[in-house]
Amino acid sequence: MAFACMNGLIKFLIQFPTFELVFFRSLGTLLITVFILKSKKISFRPNKPLLLVVRGLVGVTSMCLFFLAAHYIPIGSAVTIRYVAPIFGGILAVIFLKEKIFPLQWFFYFLAFVGVVFIKGFDATTSILGVNLVLAAAFFSAIVYILIAKIGQQDHPLLVVFYFMLIATVVGAIGSFHSWLTPNYTELVFLILLGFFGYYGQLYMTKAFQVGEASKVAPFKYVEVIFTLTVGVYWFDEIYTLNSLVGIFLVVFSLTLSVLYKSYKTP
Repeated sequence: MAFACMNGLIKFLIQFPTFELVFFRSLGTLLITVFILKSKKISFRPNKPLLLVVRGLVGVTSMCLFFLAAHYIPIGSAVTIRYVAPIFGGILAVIFLKEKIFPLQWFFYFLAFVGVVFIKGFDATTSILGVNLVLAAAFFSAIVYILIAKIGQQDHPLLVVFYFMLIATVVGAIGSFHSWLTPNYTELVFLILLGFFGYYGQLYMTKAFQVGEASKVAPFKYVEVIFTLTVGVYWFDEIYTLNSLVGIFLVVFSLTLSVLYKSYKTP
């Protein structure tokens, strides 16, 4: 629900430049993370500084592409397409981490891409530029998965978030220097809430994976799509064609099956 609220705010604040949205979304989370790191007396000195910097740059690239895509396609469709990141992640994991993808998983991945085709290919109202931007964002998110796996447990998760948000805040500030749009008081509150919802969405998702089995928790990530679709319909009067809804169902259904199947096949 927190992520869906953040997605809704991104669409609501779409009149602001992309880098400015990145700045506020990152600054809010950064301040909360700094407070928690200090309260827990966790050192700010990283063990893998280079990987953390690269992770931050790749992460902010994905964030910028996703925020930019929200200008062109319904927010529910954007969130759904972004969830093909595990497909790219799986392929990259095979190449760089020597992980295994089971044959049936490839079929599930194929179904997910068919879903993306339904969202765009048969819906003339959906921008091909918007779809490509989200696919690019998903690809960079997949690279983030690989980098986090490389970092492993050598750096505290909060420290990883801190450096990501620090880099994103700096990039957002520099990028919005020549295109800054001064918000009114109401807009400022909503911009601040971007970081608030982003942080707590990440926090509770992390806690869920810590206390529950990954195979049982992971499919619930896709509830974000349902919440975001609801926000899009009732808040922004977004209209989803039958083809779009079929495509969204295929993406969520096939990737959920992939998660469950991999958990079943992996001892």
